Order: sequence, then C-alpha cells, then structure tokens
Amino acid sequence: MKTLFEKIDKRLVVELPKVQFEGRVIVIQSEGEARKAVDYLQTFPRLGIDTETRPNFKPGGMNPVALLQVATPDTCFLFRLNQIGLPACVIRLLSEKAPQKIGLSLNDDWTQLRRRADFKPSNYIELQDYVKRLGVADMSLQKLYANLFGQKISKNQRLSNWEADVLSEAQRRYAATDAWACLKLFDEINRLLTTRDYRLIPIQEES
Repeated sequence: MKTLFEKIDKRLVVELPKVQFEGRVIVIQSEGEARKAVDYLQTFPRLGIDTETRPNFKPGGMNPVALLQVATPDTCFLFRLNQIGLPACVIRLLSEKAPQKIGLSLNDDWTQLRRRADFKPSNYIELQDYVKRLGVADMSLQKLYANLFGQKISKNQRLSNWEADVLSEAQRRYAATDAWACLKLFDEINRLLTTRDYRLIPIQEES
C-alpha cells in the first residue's frame, strides 16, 4: 500500500533521489517540423503539456512564452515558439478534443500561449484539481511527484534563458521532464483512485 501525505514536507523532498525524463527529446524549430510532430502526437490518447518562459527580473515585466513541451510516454517535443511563433498546426493540437491534454497550472500556460495567438483549449485535465480526489493538497509539480513517486524533479534550470540560440542538454531534459511527469502523475492518480491502494497521512497540527 502506498503512503501519501496530504501535504509533503519540503524537507523530505530535498533528500529524495532525482528523476528525469530519459526518452527521446526532439527540438522543433520550423513550421514543417511542427506539422510532422503534431501529426505524430495526434496518434496518442493523451499528452503531457508544459511551457517555459525566459525570466524577466524587472518589476512587472514578462516575456512571451518561449517553449511549449508536449510529451508522450517516451518522446517529448520542444516547440521553440520564440523562433516559430504558435503555428496553426499547434493551435489545432491544443484546440481539438483529441488528444486529451494533461498539465499543471494550465490556466497560466493557456494565458501565456494566447498572447501569441488566440485559441480555445479543449479537453484538458488540471492536475492541481485532479489530485484532490486523493485528498492531496500539494500544488507544485515537484511536491506532487515527490509525494506520489518518492523521487525529486530538479528545478535548477527553471530560471535559465529559454530564448538561447541553442538549448543546453540540461535545459532540454528539464523541460521534457516537466511535461512527461504530468502524464506519469495522471496515470498514477487514476491507478490509486481505482485500486484505493493507498493511505493518506493528514497534515500534522503543531502543538
């Protein structure tokens, strides 16, 4: 039986072994590549979704979203939106009912993406809401993954330059891991909801 915490202690997360996506990572830098990627992605029932934006350290400033990550269980495509914009094929992928899209803080992602081109996302699952069915109140991807899998997703690349001419291997793996982890979480939440093979430890009240 799996043990879950209503909210995992961040001190526990620090000690956990690291995990990262080990599958194929394909960088998309043209509309032609984007069309081929979307054709492939539309053969799957569901996809993990995430975005990255170059940080702006000036008060009130925000850059356009630079990267869209779309993951299957073994492949992640990195669409370099700062180079290709938001092509019609990608808008179609996000707007059509199939495949289902799985992500975390998706409303923020949709808002940022719509600054590049207007569209209406369809058939998506917000993990922050979905995991509440287990009684878990964690909101961050790192804490959710640690709680459900006992592994830590590194956030070292979060504030790196996502508009760099060439993404480093560390950036590519970081970006792919976040989208892939959303799929993993969705599958595990479904498994636990079906089997009820878990016990939930409530938040400990301080005396």
